[in-house]
Amino acid sequence: MEMFIKKKPEARVMDLVRQREIQESTARQVGRKLKVTSNLLRRLGLKTELEGHEGCVNCLEWNESGTTLASASDDMHVILWNPFRYEKKLKLQTGHGGNIFTVKFMPKSNDSILVTGAGDHKICVHDISISDTLLVCNCHLGRVKRVATAPSVPFLFWSASEDGLIMQYDLRLPHSCKKSEQRNVVVNLTQHAGRVVEAKCINVNPRRPELIAVGANDAYVRMYDRRMIKLQQRLTSNAIWLNKGDLDDSVPFGCARYFIAGHLRNRDSCKRFSSTYVTFNDDGNELLVNMGGEHIYLFDINNHGNSRSFIVPVELETNTGDQGCNDPCVEDNRAPIVLKDMSALNISEFSPEVEELQLKANKAFEEERYANAITLYNEAISLCPYSAKLYGNRAATYMKRAWGGDRYAALRDCRTTLSLDSEHIKAHYRLARCLFDLNLAQEAHIVMENFKEKFPQHANASACKTLRKDINEAINTCKVSSTTKSLSETRISDNEKEWRKNAIDFKLRLCGHCNTITDIKEANFFGDDGQFIIAGSDDGSFFIWDRYTTNIARVLKGDQRIVNCLQPHPSTCLLATSGIDSVIRLWSPMPEDGSVNVWEVENSNEAAIANYMRMNSDHFEVMLFNMGYRYSLNSGSTHDDNEDQQESSNNPTCRPS
Repeated sequence: MEMFIKKKPEARVMDLVRQREIQESTARQVGRKLKVTSNLLRRLGLKTELEGHEGCVNCLEWNESGTTLASASDDMHVILWNPFRYEKKLKLQTGHGGNIFTVKFMPKSNDSILVTGAGDHKICVHDISISDTLLVCNCHLGRVKRVATAPSVPFLFWSASEDGLIMQYDLRLPHSCKKSEQRNVVVNLTQHAGRVVEAKCINVNPRRPELIAVGANDAYVRMYDRRMIKLQQRLTSNAIWLNKGDLDDSVPFGCARYFIAGHLRNRDSCKRFSSTYVTFNDDGNELLVNMGGEHIYLFDINNHGNSRSFIVPVELETNTGDQGCNDPCVEDNRAPIVLKDMSALNISEFSPEVEELQLKANKAFEEERYANAITLYNEAISLCPYSAKLYGNRAATYMKRAWGGDRYAALRDCRTTLSLDSEHIKAHYRLARCLFDLNLAQEAHIVMENFKEKFPQHANASACKTLRKDINEAINTCKVSSTTKSLSETRISDNEKEWRKNAIDFKLRLCGHCNTITDIKEANFFGDDGQFIIAGSDDGSFFIWDRYTTNIARVLKGDQRIVNCLQPHPSTCLLATSGIDSVIRLWSPMPEDGSVNVWEVENSNEAAIANYMRMNSDHFEVMLFNMGYRYSLNSGSTHDDNEDQQESSNNPTCRPS
């Protein structure tokens, strides 16, 4: 069988250049892919700092042509900048009485209409051409965290607030903030998810503006089709709709689709998650989410899968068994798992380049440098995406590293391994181990029964016998435990329960940054083709990932404390960032003159390990960490067995402040 090998980025760039010369019709697509290349990314450095604000810069926004950059701050001002002359064009007194969290240019307004939202619960619409405020809206009862616009919809904008309301505004119509006179609520999240839910971020699909993505203070990301929604009035302050939903069916069941990382679904943990930013890619087919307290996730919005994909994804198939099951631990009984046969695609012989990567990864694994090993396996898999051996090795490495979500990532790799090689003994065992560790004991039992039947010569190994015993104990414990629903489960509407049940799993996961301190931390595509993904971090750096390998491509120091905002220029390789500092920093490719980039963080894997410790520490430990003291990873997490313990050789050592 001929080996399937992906080309390296540099080879792909040369192919694109030749393609543009041969086929003129593809010039636009090629131009998109060449806007940010690997070479330009390697040269990315600080171009200048824009000074003018007197507080944290909480939001950045380019106009459509990229000739103006808007910034807004805790100082309650908006500044418009000329990004190429590095000078102010205008400093706008907004009239807000709280920190500004969001600023947007209205489409097709010749950049004269700006919308701002702030911590004073207000939304203001400014016409800078006549130096006037056109609208001051007091409809929200909580902090306004984000405003969204759509390029093809010039008169509408939408807002997300911590009062749980998603609102729509039409500048062509008169506006009133009186409840009895205004029907502008698209979704009231409190009607479905309870009174404690807060909307944190919102974005509109640029290609399909009827689709609105909403992030809240939970692990679910919501997407609504507003064409199916009937605008509502705001509820009175004492209205309670617990477990009722909207009584008028203003948000019908079919209008919403939910997304969530599989391991966060039904997670029994006191740790809280929150989507701090959501955005669609340029083609409108993918949704990028920065999950506070966790990692960055990419979702395919065209995936119409259901909740079963968390246990049995595309790579595996099941048949429904006895529908009369009374087991409280599982939704139904399932027949033994049957693998989808992909063995014809399996590659067992590697090219020299992939073989070298595999050997390096194996060595890193043996030396317990698990983060480095995963990086190498990622690169090998990007070049050779149909190898059971590579997926199996990466699964074992995820289980050793044991970061948040690594068990689930290992589970996914085990499924892929078995779909490529159904005789992979270790993948069978690891699949059961991962399911058990994810509190899916019934599914783990099914896998172990299959293992016993398929590999009887290994079934009595001590590790297998111990796992089977643990699984059986977990199942028996679950059967005799109370089946009373949790308080949070009883406070959500029937539609919400179904939306969550049918939520769709992620396509890609990106690790390395830390997102725990602020709830406005962004993540964006860098390059119109989405080749790279960027996000700020609580360590004062911003991270750039290669989406094809999911590896960290670069880490740059962007703020003294925290980087929150990253907004790429719409047409060139230019990036604006901001955070706790009162300045905006502009980044672009620097000359290849051999000079040292002082903003570069050299060891990206070490930075990622440090951020994982920071993200899984209590507030006192974070304070010490930010002062310069580092501590053992084992002090901040516990594991089920010795196999999963991180050794001290994989942890940064203490250093003086």
